Amino acid sequence: MEPSAVTPESWPHTVSEWLAEQLAGYAPPYAYSLVPAGGSNLTYIVTSGSGRRFVMRRPPLAARLATAHDMAREYRIMQALAGSPVPVPKMLAFCDDETICDVSFYCMEMVDGRVIRDHSSAADLNTEQCATATRSLVDAQVAFHTIDLQAIGLSDLAQHDAYLERQLRRWKKQVDKAAVRDVPAFNQLHQELSGNIPEQCAASGLAHGDYRFDNTILAEDLSIAAVLDWELCTIGDPVADFIWSLNYWAQPDDTLYWLQDPPTLNPNFPSRQQVMNWYQQASGINVEQHLSWYNAFSWWKQACIVEGVYARLLKGASGGMKVAAADQVAERVDRYLVQAGEYAASI
Repeated sequence: MEPSAVTPESWPHTVSEWLAEQLAGYAPPYAYSLVPAGGSNLTYIVTSGSGRRFVMRRPPLAARLATAHDMAREYRIMQALAGSPVPVPKMLAFCDDETICDVSFYCMEMVDGRVIRDHSSAADLNTEQCATATRSLVDAQVAFHTIDLQAIGLSDLAQHDAYLERQLRRWKKQVDKAAVRDVPAFNQLHQELSGNIPEQCAASGLAHGDYRFDNTILAEDLSIAAVLDWELCTIGDPVADFIWSLNYWAQPDDTLYWLQDPPTLNPNFPSRQQVMNWYQQASGINVEQHLSWYNAFSWWKQACIVEGVYARLLKGASGGMKVAAADQVAERVDRYLVQAGEYAASI
C-alpha cells in the first residue's frame, strides 16, 4: 500500500537536490506529507527548512494508465490560466527528468484556505454562506468554460469538436485497458449513448473534467481562491462538463452518491435545480435540452472512472485516499451503471 506520509529519509535524495536548485526561498531539508485525497495523481504538501510550504504533484506509484497522469499537460494548463479570471495556484517548477524521481512532477505555491471535502467540513455553513460558496463555484466554472483559449495559449490543447465522441471513446478504452472483470453494461450503455449523441449547443470551452468543491480551495469569504486538479482537463462541451459537476451535488433525499460523504448533504445548500438555474443565468447556455442523455453519460463515465479505481485497488494503489473495500467499490460501479441505464431509457 502507498504511504500516508513520506519522510526526507525515504524520499529519493535526488528530489531534494533538484528542489533546492529550482525553488528559491524554499531551502532544504524538506518534509513530505501525502494529502489523503484523490484516487489517481498524488499530491504532497512539502515543508521547507524555513517552514515555508509548497505543493508537489506526481503520478501514482502503481497501476498508471498510459493516457493519464500527464504532469506536463496539467502544469501547462494552470500556468496558462495565471492572471485570468480563473483562480489557480502559481506554478513554481516542472521536472521532466525522470532520473530525478522516475516520473515527471511539478511544484506549485501552497494556497491557504478551506477545502469542503465532506459533510463535516461543511456542516457549520448557514444558508447564506452555502449560497455564497455555491455562486462562486458556479461563476468560476462559467469563467473557464467561456475563457478565450487563443488569448491564453491553450487553443491547441485538444480538438474543439466531437467532444462527446472523444469522451465515449476515451473512457471505454480506459475500462478495456484496466479490465479486471466482465461487466456487459459498460458496452451496452456505450452503444446506446454513441447512437444518440446530441448536437452540441454551446461553443467549445475549457472543460475541467472533475470540477467540484473538493477540487477547489475557498478563501475566508467563501469565494473560490484556487481551482485544482486539472488532470482531466480538455477542450469540449461546457454542458457535459457542467452536468458532470452537477451530479456531484448530492441532496439530502438522495440514496446514491458519487462521493462517499458529500458536503452538499448540508440542507442549507441550494438544490441541484437552483445550481442549474444559476449556471444558465451566468453563462447564457441552456443545459436542460438533452438532460437525460447528459445524465446517462455522466453516470456511465463515473462508473468507468470508479472501475479504474477498483482495478488499481486490486493492484495495491489507492492514491493515498481512504477508500471502501474493493468489493464495495465494485458494487458502487454496478449501481452507477443501473442509474445510467435508467436515464438512458428516457432519452
